[in-house]
Amino acid sequence: MEQVNATRSELLAHRARIRLAVQGGELLKERRGALIKEFDRLGVSVLESIELLDREIAGAGQLLGIAVAADGREPLDSATLAAEGGIGVTLHTRSVAGVPIVEIEKGQVERARTGRGYSLVATSARIDAVAERFELVLTRLLDVAALELSVRRLADEIARTTRRMNALEHVVVPRLKAERARISLVLEERELEDRVRLRRVRTRRGTEGTPS
Repeated sequence: MEQVNATRSELLAHRARIRLAVQGGELLKERRGALIKEFDRLGVSVLESIELLDREIAGAGQLLGIAVAADGREPLDSATLAAEGGIGVTLHTRSVAGVPIVEIEKGQVERARTGRGYSLVATSARIDAVAERFELVLTRLLDVAALELSVRRLADEIARTTRRMNALEHVVVPRLKAERARISLVLEERELEDRVRLRRVRTRRGTEGTPS
């Protein structure tokens, strides 16, 4: 057990530390509440976005299968190569209780038939439908990626904040209170000893001053 100086100044210091620890715990509870509120809000959006993405992927896969069966692999491969291109993406962040929440600003993903780069003569409406559907899938995917990253960050920070809050509440504050109690007990015992000693001294002096 750690030795603690049993002095008045140390008792006052422990009282101040306990107050700070309790205040810190309350601040952590408030922060955790704000994080959980944002986590719940984004969590619903993530689930909805993932369900929507799953449906879009399933639909895109069906269209792709139909196009492969009807047109063959070669026209699809050729159109895929011709349609390749980059998408401008800018990340923005906003802070929620100190946690950066990611928001994506993306360029135009969906394109017109004439803007995909492949020959309209050499492709069919089925390939156009596949391209359009997968562009929509990519749009949904970028949205989900930003949401999922933010939710993961929030979950990690909620866990860290909970650990710190529990450490203060269940370890630090009880330890400080136990040390404060020991200091108070030692000081009370010393005070009692001093009173007894003083009484003895007074009694002895009174006895010595009494005439024989």
